[in-house]
Amino acid sequence: MLYKLLFVLFIAHNTNAASQIPKLKLNDGNEMPVIALGTWLGNSTKSTPDEVEQAVRWALDAGYNHIDTAWIYKVEDQVGKGLKGVPREKVFVTTKLWNSFHARDAVIPALRESLHHLQLDYVDLYLIHWPVGQFANFTYDQTDYLETWRGMIEAKKLGLTKSIGLSNFNEKMIERILENGLEKPAALQVEINLNLQQPELLAYCKSQNIAVMGYTPFGSLFYSKAKPDSPPPRVDDPALVTIAEKYKKTVPQITLRYLVELGVVPLAKSLTKSRIQQNIDIFDFQLTDDDKTILKSFDKGYRTIPQYKWLDHPYYPFEKKLNN
Repeated sequence: MLYKLLFVLFIAHNTNAASQIPKLKLNDGNEMPVIALGTWLGNSTKSTPDEVEQAVRWALDAGYNHIDTAWIYKVEDQVGKGLKGVPREKVFVTTKLWNSFHARDAVIPALRESLHHLQLDYVDLYLIHWPVGQFANFTYDQTDYLETWRGMIEAKKLGLTKSIGLSNFNEKMIERILENGLEKPAALQVEINLNLQQPELLAYCKSQNIAVMGYTPFGSLFYSKAKPDSPPPRVDDPALVTIAEKYKKTVPQITLRYLVELGVVPLAKSLTKSRIQQNIDIFDFQLTDDDKTILKSFDKGYRTIPQYKWLDHPYYPFEKKLNN
């Protein structure tokens, strides 16, 4: 009883904080908060049994109302526990269909499994994680993603998700869905950061009224994440530090603010309470045109997650070249 009372007080305390986060209207009429807590820990990071659960709770406490996860992250159960006690309509939950479930009749069972892990009756947004199909034994599944998308439409009709979208699809793949007369995706999730700003893709999605979500928003900003060939900037870049000091913010906050001003919904991930709190504190200032010119200059078309292991798959979505 005490726990429930404390959580009710916590929700009341954060109603104002959550209401300050802007929302964007999706092309299907639903609304998405413009920043989310990301829950992908990376291939080299092992989560403790409650690490993501605690991060979700800290995020909710800080005012987040959008949590992004996926079946393949193997943390949907922790996300569900972290959401316990929160009124369902107060939080926007995104999860994703993994590559081994691309058959049209596999989509709904896969979503039901995710919902079971999340302890939810529906998600707000369900995405095809990659256009690349791959069976559990790592052989390629060459199911046409149009069939997968038809399964997504069926899942939406059943009320298992309010909106449906794509992740890691390119413009031609989206255009093919539209040319076949299928439902327009509400959102596209792709890598967006200072080194990979994708202006052409952003312009295309804007023209089609498709919301863009950006994963890996910090790219190679942190030395611990940067590869030897990663282009600048790093978190201590003098130009970025100068901008951050001007607004009394951190360099990561400046980066997130820039993405929001580009019209991107950044998925900021962290397991540290103070950073989770900082990442959402970006709605009390605006960047100048000069600031944005500097930030734009770091765009080198460099992917931190090119997934070359799928290079020979017929639906590999990225440019088939190595990073320079």
